[in-house]
Amino acid sequence: LGPLGQWWDRPLPESCWTRGVRRRSAPPLLALWITPMRALAADTCQALQECIDGRDLPWTLEERTGDTSSSRKTRQRHSPPTAMVITPESLTLLLSYPESRETFAHLRCVIVDEWHELMGTKRGIQTELALARLRELSPDHQRWGLSATLGNPDFALASLVGTDATRASTILRCSSSRSFDIRLLAPASIERFPWAGHLGLAMLPQVIECIDQARTTLVFANTRNQTELWYQSILKVRPDWAGRIAVHHGSLSTEIRTWVEQALRQERLIAVDCTSSLDLGVDFAPVDQVIQIGSPKGVARVLQRAGRSGHRPGEPSRMVFVPSHALELIEWEAARRAVSRSAVESRPEIAKPLDCLVQHAVTMGLSGPYTRGMLADQVRRAHAYREIADEEIA
Repeated sequence: LGPLGQWWDRPLPESCWTRGVRRRSAPPLLALWITPMRALAADTCQALQECIDGRDLPWTLEERTGDTSSSRKTRQRHSPPTAMVITPESLTLLLSYPESRETFAHLRCVIVDEWHELMGTKRGIQTELALARLRELSPDHQRWGLSATLGNPDFALASLVGTDATRASTILRCSSSRSFDIRLLAPASIERFPWAGHLGLAMLPQVIECIDQARTTLVFANTRNQTELWYQSILKVRPDWAGRIAVHHGSLSTEIRTWVEQALRQERLIAVDCTSSLDLGVDFAPVDQVIQIGSPKGVARVLQRAGRSGHRPGEPSRMVFVPSHALELIEWEAARRAVSRSAVESRPEIAKPLDCLVQHAVTMGLSGPYTRGMLADQVRRAHAYREIADEEIA
């Protein structure tokens, strides 16, 4: 919030002051923090609120995700906060309203968190198109992208900034590196270990022992079904852990997910079985170990999930890899070598997907009338559509 705090000293239009009185009431929407996950939105809001309170800024801060109530969303349409933490889908919806031009007229800063998670996906294209629309509504806003696991930073910068940046862009790299302790929980006998098609439950005794030796553990699985099965299997073996372990994934209600996150922070849980709902930037200081069930399907995901542990000075990030079948032993060795070389895979570019373009055209139409030329000029600001032909927009 450093640049944002300085921007507060810049004068705002007279319409931004409550009833024309020259006093510092909460200003209009100045900052957007785009996040790919609902759990990360709540965590980010808490951290940003501490910054706002610490600098004594007269700002309001709210989040807008799929968990936000309908009444709050309605209020945000007509009275937006000064800063908003929002998901790409919620931002697209907010841009579809007729009053979107007034909502974003004073926007000064856009931060896209965990940009690597969106790059190379249709959600990333949706975000690029939303950013192109924001550039039209507020041409001078500053744009930031954050990530700790980028394999192709030049493409990340180009796709974030777009084709008509109003100022010079640059890549800032952190000079410090984090230490990782990644080890394998090997099966007792490889001869009787399954070769494919299993959930890893053959390793259940070893995983329970591993959880018992740590203070707090996040147990990551790749699907919600696998997460639920592991949670039930652990409780079946250790019924005395009822109330001390929990499950977390996107299909659970907001109340349950919020309770689990708070219980983790308050050290009331010894383990949480979870999916990717907790693997991006969500920091819980008590977590000192991460267990990965099955292949993580990528070096970036290994680093992200391992990074959820060891959030104390001098502590390394610890991950225990649990293979679900024998072939994943080869994947683990490949991932371990890649992590040791900091070799993160690149995200592929998706060139001008027309389904996302149709969705964006509908969004623009809901917000107000436009011509084909207006649509073409706007979408060509997005890196993915920089070379789109007129006949493809017709």
